[in-house]
Amino acid sequence: MQYRQAQRIIDLEAIQVNIETIKRQLPAGVKVFAVVKADGYGHGAVEVARKALASGAEKLCVAILEEAVTLRQAGIEAPILVMGYTDPQYARVAAELGVELTVWQSDWLASVKTQTLPAPVGIHIKLDTGMGRVGLKTTQAVERFLANLSQQVEVKGCFTHFAQADASDASYFRYQNDGYRTLIEPVKARFNDTITYHTGNSAAAMQYPDAMYDAVRFGIGMYGLYPSHYLAESKPVTLKPALTVEATLIHVKQLAKGEKISYGLTYETSGEEWIGTIPVGYADGIQRAWQDFEVLIDGKRMPLVGRVCMDQCMVRLDKQYPVGETVTFVGKNGEQSISLEAVAEHLKTINYEVSCLFTERLPRHYRNR
Repeated sequence: MQYRQAQRIIDLEAIQVNIETIKRQLPAGVKVFAVVKADGYGHGAVEVARKALASGAEKLCVAILEEAVTLRQAGIEAPILVMGYTDPQYARVAAELGVELTVWQSDWLASVKTQTLPAPVGIHIKLDTGMGRVGLKTTQAVERFLANLSQQVEVKGCFTHFAQADASDASYFRYQNDGYRTLIEPVKARFNDTITYHTGNSAAAMQYPDAMYDAVRFGIGMYGLYPSHYLAESKPVTLKPALTVEATLIHVKQLAKGEKISYGLTYETSGEEWIGTIPVGYADGIQRAWQDFEVLIDGKRMPLVGRVCMDQCMVRLDKQYPVGETVTFVGKNGEQSISLEAVAEHLKTINYEVSCLFTERLPRHYRNR
């Protein structure tokens, strides 16, 4: 039961539109894997996964095994790839659920080789072509890994991840793409085209569609968000944002000149001012750094003043408004809108982080299921 008027609204039609958009951008036959890690980038993994699959996605991608388990418990039977590390002791869980794991360590293979599994566990071989996180880095390492495969695993795919596919300079993308082409040679020699080769993230799919292999992992773009300021400005594709964050005014008062607002006394009224109180704060994901940023009320931009508290924040109004007036933090209000990219720029971070930081105290309401 929701008692406070503050929520995230997720337009699932936007998920469908964005998948259809990226599919039109890609060559025929290139599959879309929907990335729903981090609870669907804060949008809700289960609901987004269902809509993505209904809209043409052929596989789901998550970061950790727990996220895959959640999807299976929700009754989702589609293929799932865990893109992060999974301890080999949990290979049985993955095998029982039909979840595919990302693997790059021969020691991992050796550990699983000693286990009794209900079925071979599906794996995708991870190659590090320049991201510098995890994966096999040399042809020799790939060959050693392949030599250690056993009947306990079934290779389903082989992939890498681009560190900078979202910039105007394509040189590092080409460097990584060339590296991938070299590293998959022994994999191709072993498996030919019987497995899935995939490199593309949202940025690469947008900028270099003809360079994609068998599939792309569509993450941030699926939610209508651009991977970088450069792509938000150049717009190789037009995306539809799925997220709205809104609350309501719970108190409105007129203050005289010289009154202080919130902790630390960081804001003082410069004259007679109408001040509204909103019942959300950093415990909801509206961080303290939102101070001095804008919200939308009655289709107009108004600044948050004083420090954001744990559960409340204040806004300077242009006039008196009634309690219950809608306050939009992200999304459209009247003819105005605030994008996650704009929020991220104010917070000196990226839209990925902002969308993931909204907490469960803000319930999600879904439209266009």
